[in-house]
Amino acid sequence: MRVPTTCLALALVLLPLRAGDRVTGQAFATRSEVAAQHGMACTSQPLVTQIALDVLKRGGSAVDAAIAADAALGLMEPTGSGMGGDLFALVWDAKTRKLYGLNASGRSPKALTLAHFKELGLTHIPPHGPLPVSVPGCVDGWFELHGKFGKLPMTEVLAPAIRYAREGFPVSDLIAYYWDRSVPALGKYPGFLETFTVDGKRGPRSGEVFRNPRLANTLEMVAKGGRDAFYQGEIARKIAAYMKAQGGFLSYDDLAAHHSEWVQPLSVNYRGYDVWELPPNGQGIAALQMLNILEGYDFSKIPFGSPRHVHLFTEAKKLVFEDRAKFYADPAFAKVPVAWLLSKDYAAQRRALINETRASRRLEAGHPPLKEGDTIYLTTADGQGNMVSLIQSNYRGMGSGMTPGDLGFCLQDRGELFTLEEGQANTYAPGKRPFHTIIPAFITKDGEPFLSFGVMGGEFQPIGHVQIVMDLVDFHMDAQEAGDAPRMSHDGSPEPTGEKGRLPGTIQLESGFPYETVRALMDMGHGVGWMLGGYGGYQGIRWDPKQKVYFGASESRKDGQAAGY
Repeated sequence: MRVPTTCLALALVLLPLRAGDRVTGQAFATRSEVAAQHGMACTSQPLVTQIALDVLKRGGSAVDAAIAADAALGLMEPTGSGMGGDLFALVWDAKTRKLYGLNASGRSPKALTLAHFKELGLTHIPPHGPLPVSVPGCVDGWFELHGKFGKLPMTEVLAPAIRYAREGFPVSDLIAYYWDRSVPALGKYPGFLETFTVDGKRGPRSGEVFRNPRLANTLEMVAKGGRDAFYQGEIARKIAAYMKAQGGFLSYDDLAAHHSEWVQPLSVNYRGYDVWELPPNGQGIAALQMLNILEGYDFSKIPFGSPRHVHLFTEAKKLVFEDRAKFYADPAFAKVPVAWLLSKDYAAQRRALINETRASRRLEAGHPPLKEGDTIYLTTADGQGNMVSLIQSNYRGMGSGMTPGDLGFCLQDRGELFTLEEGQANTYAPGKRPFHTIIPAFITKDGEPFLSFGVMGGEFQPIGHVQIVMDLVDFHMDAQEAGDAPRMSHDGSPEPTGEKGRLPGTIQLESGFPYETVRALMDMGHGVGWMLGGYGGYQGIRWDPKQKVYFGASESRKDGQAAGY
């Protein structure tokens, strides 16, 4: 039966919004959670989800499956990931009943100085070309994870990606769109057109079978020779020679000196749930700061999608992003007052700055005590109870455009996220890790894993993490409903790259929020807008310890698939 348009509009206003049907407002998701006992994989590409499941069925660990999936996504979604990028991961180890954190992000070239940018007359690091290139940390991240938690040999783990790279795969509609958009900007750099186009002019179309034999060869070298084949062998020499020829600074010595770091994950408790993120140089603690502030409000009395819900969420975001712009950076170069930023006392101080009826127009970061001084996300779980939350990216789209020799991948442009303003926590320096947007997340409850999840999408990621947590805890959604519920974003806050804020900024609302909410927010002084996309890409695996069952959820706005066995 066809429902009249006027009835649909009325439903949007009158029905209590809880989850993701953004046409009727009914409280159900676009699909059910996927339930399985022995293993689960949730990725943004159905073929990749099947690769991860195959690895699990062959006796591989959750880490093996995650590495296999990430390698395949670098082939099938080069618009957001690849061997030339960085990686972060959270791993729940069932044996030790502990959460482990890995920072596999690379550092800036030792020979590139802040003075050089000044000599070029630059006020911001450009997004493309040789200058934003930092050491790619992804491959070292694979081997760190595998060395600690892997079961199958890397030759077997990387075999599916190698096979697809040689034999080809049909490109999905969404990725074909973003792929073709990247060609005009990056095609001027040597190696890019030869590697990433069908005929030297365009990206592959939807459904067109694409092959990357260059990448297959590189993956084979890594599978057989280990991480040293990438950072100290032929691959490193080819990267260094290419970068020198392009007037770049990334050298063989930069690659040879690279190492990942195992770091202690950080958490705050939100209404009985421990939410975990990685420490800076990433932005994960922004989600924890927001949750600390929002915990002071009783959302059992604040409906989802109501003006008060959106207003309080946005005001908390504004406060936290002031701190994010001022403090978040590589802790090896800047004193990041993490304990103070995550304290409940500091959250209470910041919460007191929120006006319940008006949008804030002028804010500053906090003052610490003197003593303190495009992307892919995937998650996997195995039959032994191990879970992996992994995120990996080239940063902006397909990366810098620097496509070395015949290696089959593009180097990241993560260095764009430094600021060139002197004296800041995130000011560019040689051998420094830039501020990072990509963040994996995890939730535990009473010492048990509850949810492995992430929401890719640049600066939206901590905002997305908080919305998922609130949807689950405050609004009692399941993992798929939480992913399908309409999302909100906000722009106008200052950035760690030096851009100043433009408050009150604009709240971007996905379709599904009542028009009454929009009107009320505008009356409070908020700018309100709409955008197509820009609300991230979510994957999640929930663990039920009583039934011993995994529940998988995937992003309905992308090509995501959750599957288990």
